[in-house]
Amino acid sequence: MPFEHSRTDTHCPFCAMQCRLQVVADGSVAPLVHPINGGRLCVLGLSSGALVQHPERLTTPLVRKDGVLTPCSWEEALEVAAEGFLRIARTHGPAANAVYGSGSLTNEKAYLLGKLARLALKTPHVDYNGRYCMSAAATAQNLAFGLDRGLNRPLADLAQHDLILLAGSNVAECLPMLMPHLMAAKRGGTRFIVVDPRQTLTAKLADLHLPLRPGTDLALANALFKVLPKNQAFIEAHTQGFEEALKAVEGCTLAWAAEVCSLEVGALEQAVALLSQAQRPLILTGRGADQNARGVQTTLAYINLALCLGGEFGTLTGQANGQGGREMGQKSDQLPGYRSIENPADRAAVARVWGVSPEALPGKGKSAFEILEAIEQGEIRGLLVLGSNPAASSPQADRVRSALARMEHLVVIDPFLSETASLARVVLPGSLWFEESGTTTNLEGRVVLRQALQDPPKGVRRDWETLVDLAQRLGAGAYFRYQDTEEVFNELRQATRGAKADYFGITYERLKRGEALFWPCPHPHHPGTPRPLAQGFAHPEGKARFFPTPYTPPAEATDAQFPLALTTGRVLYHYLTGNLTRRIERLRKKSPEPYLEVHPETAKRLGLEEGRPCEVQSPRARARYTVRLNPKIRPDTVFVPFHWEGPLAVNRLTNPALDPLCGMPEFKFAAVSLAPTE
Repeated sequence: MPFEHSRTDTHCPFCAMQCRLQVVADGSVAPLVHPINGGRLCVLGLSSGALVQHPERLTTPLVRKDGVLTPCSWEEALEVAAEGFLRIARTHGPAANAVYGSGSLTNEKAYLLGKLARLALKTPHVDYNGRYCMSAAATAQNLAFGLDRGLNRPLADLAQHDLILLAGSNVAECLPMLMPHLMAAKRGGTRFIVVDPRQTLTAKLADLHLPLRPGTDLALANALFKVLPKNQAFIEAHTQGFEEALKAVEGCTLAWAAEVCSLEVGALEQAVALLSQAQRPLILTGRGADQNARGVQTTLAYINLALCLGGEFGTLTGQANGQGGREMGQKSDQLPGYRSIENPADRAAVARVWGVSPEALPGKGKSAFEILEAIEQGEIRGLLVLGSNPAASSPQADRVRSALARMEHLVVIDPFLSETASLARVVLPGSLWFEESGTTTNLEGRVVLRQALQDPPKGVRRDWETLVDLAQRLGAGAYFRYQDTEEVFNELRQATRGAKADYFGITYERLKRGEALFWPCPHPHHPGTPRPLAQGFAHPEGKARFFPTPYTPPAEATDAQFPLALTTGRVLYHYLTGNLTRRIERLRKKSPEPYLEVHPETAKRLGLEEGRPCEVQSPRARARYTVRLNPKIRPDTVFVPFHWEGPLAVNRLTNPALDPLCGMPEFKFAAVSLAPTE
């Protein structure tokens, strides 16, 4: 039956904090008191209700006819979508289809998407945009600790550390409501080392700011690991592999790191002094450190540093459900509960819940960018996209956009006509966060319940219903019989039971009661596990593992033709590729277009002026941006935010080189040149 509440208490649709808020039917939003956000909201959360009655919503399906996306009925759109996938499977095999999901989907939708890929499409190729976000840090944590759960502690614990080294995260703009927790720690005496090429708002926290050259975090972490005094008692009792890891950094002196990172030796000596004096230091990493083709090695190097100091490490998840999204089976190598697609016991456990034989489950598939490369090569011909915009978010975006535009069968589920949706053969209107209930898992590992405010607009279905309808038309309806998202969640609980990310003990009822539940939560009376590594590491022997991390440079070098390093990131007023936030007038006015941030000395040398256009060229593309002078960025570095599509997408310039261990592209370093233009 249709329903509409006058207001509902729920959680924010944007970053991985998942702040508690109340949204009203007229679109107004108010913060609620909660351990995550303490009764405060950032500008994104406060603006999120502007989407409630947005005039640009898609309210009818679209099918491309004679080259034009044309309105049609849901029946026709679903039939065209399903028949396209079935035709490709008959002609080229099921592996010629693929699925591309998102770290912003609820746990329920991520779970259904992975299940649809494997049981309805029968393809191994399912991955998601979190491959571009958390894959390096997640892989490193699994290798070192046997478990990947982001921050590894509640937010309240941050104040217990007397020093925090924060590498590669502009928290003030990327996770704004984390800043009050860090500022409270600062007031309580916590000292901060901030590692970032730019002197950001976050760097104002710092007792020491290390503005290293982009792409050199691995050198910095290795040198600190080499020279710092070691907590030998902890190393001997709780770790393995220390000697091999230490041998790999034998030549990583402070003088060497200062040259590689383009830092003063004295600054590195200050870092050593601060870390040496700390009784309980915490190493925290973000995407600035690991969004590169050495991302796993770089994160492992920071973990080595943490382990030699006593083992306190965390990594900051970015997307709304960046944690849960990487646990529920929408990754190419994974099944729900963080189970491995290649582990026979894991396959059997999930197959049992799904009512199929383990042999019916496909094996490991391609990662996100590998799927897009396979589309370019004609190997993959059909693609279902939900909650993502790979035409703008992928490296070397012109190449990706061209491949998507030429492919045989692209189906996109989206509330708005994103750049990727505009290329599709079939577009199915998607639902927004206040139109369907579901759970997310925030950066702490805390599971929260978003509760729906109202039905989607007339002509729009909830995303989970669309996936069920599509599965039925693909011949797999017997495996997708759900009445609501709670039924999906209850099956998800069974599928994750006994796994690393065990949700079995978490229920909608417990979440509605306001219980603070962190996975693993193995039974309905379990209190949850807010500190999963407090009693030991998750490897069978209960120990963490050091890994050798020899230094390698960025995938491409600056030279006479491309002498500057381009790095990218977020601004406060936008989220991901801006498909939602650029449609909110309040946010668009604050940040209407991207810009090129450049040091005044560099600008003067190249004839660039504040507010004037500039051409930026990499080995892959050219783009035009307005110059913004900033004396707090390195003279050899420029910065462009990544929230725009089409000609303004900075990912047209970025490097598609991939980390061999996780498939993370080289987003944070591209060699570029600048020139004034009209």
